[in-house]
Amino acid sequence: MTDIEQWFRDNAITEVECLVPDMTGIPRGKIMPARKYISGGKPRLPETIFVQTVTGDYPDDCYDHINPSEVDMLLVADTSSVRLVPWANEPTAQLIHDCVYVDGDPVSIAPRHVLRRILDTYEQRGWQAVVAPELEFYLVNRNTDPDYPLEAPVGRSGRRETGRRSYSIDAVNEFDPLFEEMYEFCEAQNLTIETLVHEDGAAQVEINFLHGDPLKLADEVFLFKRTMREVALRHGIYATFMAKPIASEPGSSMHVHQSVVDRETGRNMFVGDDGKPNKQCLSYMGGLQKYLPLAMPLLAPNVNSYRRLRPDMAAPINTEWGYDNRTVGLRVPIDEPDATRIENRLAGADANPYLAIAATLACGYLGMMERLDPTPPLYGSGYDRPHSLPTDLSQALQPFTECRELRDLLGDRFVDTFAALKRSEYVAYFRIISSWEREHLLMSV
Repeated sequence: MTDIEQWFRDNAITEVECLVPDMTGIPRGKIMPARKYISGGKPRLPETIFVQTVTGDYPDDCYDHINPSEVDMLLVADTSSVRLVPWANEPTAQLIHDCVYVDGDPVSIAPRHVLRRILDTYEQRGWQAVVAPELEFYLVNRNTDPDYPLEAPVGRSGRRETGRRSYSIDAVNEFDPLFEEMYEFCEAQNLTIETLVHEDGAAQVEINFLHGDPLKLADEVFLFKRTMREVALRHGIYATFMAKPIASEPGSSMHVHQSVVDRETGRNMFVGDDGKPNKQCLSYMGGLQKYLPLAMPLLAPNVNSYRRLRPDMAAPINTEWGYDNRTVGLRVPIDEPDATRIENRLAGADANPYLAIAATLACGYLGMMERLDPTPPLYGSGYDRPHSLPTDLSQALQPFTECRELRDLLGDRFVDTFAALKRSEYVAYFRIISSWEREHLLMSV
């Protein structure tokens, strides 16, 4: 009997959810009876799930990126990812799967494979990347009319939050029953969430994860998003990870703390003998400064993403860096020497965690390999410096596809496929006439 069979028996599992994160980060997959899964049932999915846009459509050139016969992929379970589905009525397991073709070759456009590819690159150097994500999201009222603006839900007091209540314990306590269930579900899934804080926006919350292996943490963010949406629905509201869900409120980010450890010695490679960030740390920083603006489609993947990256809205507008400076894109927190790390503040909460983590690790790796020097640290406000990031998705895609260094790390096929999806989504977005256009142009032009 295998370990997974024993785990199924120990937990009386009757059903299995076979999960695959797609390009957007949406869970795709199949649900199978546990007995069939254990007895050798091999779940399959069509390769087309990786060329499906967030709207459910396909790019016009989708067959330039996949086999026109729409071949099946075999789903291979990562047994270390097995967890209970705590909200299911019957004992149900969920497993995250990797995708391979029938000949055993990995599907190179699968987001989980892209992250593995970057981690393998680190391993070849004898390095281990370490990350700790921080994920923001909003609680909002149920909203079935997409033309109607979102609003904060009513809490236990019977009142709706309207003002800025950053770090307020009382504001979090307004939704105590919801967060108690969130913690219960996360504990049942062994999700290593550490702290919960109220952020700047009305009913905006941040969850911090413990630092660890990047693939494991990407899995946890992927599962946490699913969990949080389910918990919110059980309490009659929505949880949204849109980058900018409410026009008048700050956007939601996914900050990624990162460092690199020497596999042989376990030493943090970012700290020198004097306890300060060393040349390797600064070269990594230089890589982030040079390449992150080119990798922005992976950190800000949706048309809505760029609404967040605006001055004075608690989001960066450039790749300036500084010590304990929250106005820049790249921050070095003040901490113990062994905890020396860089915080990438560019990614939105809407980013696919596998791809956002892969992108930031790839950019830092390039900096170390090229021995780049960063700009001097900034001690003033980053908002006083020029806006040096792309301002919309269409502007971001071309430099992303033209960067040879990122292509070599992420894979040509992945870069071309991802860009095709995002161009298709951008075109679909511009087919929609907005309420702003109707309000201001209908009778005026």
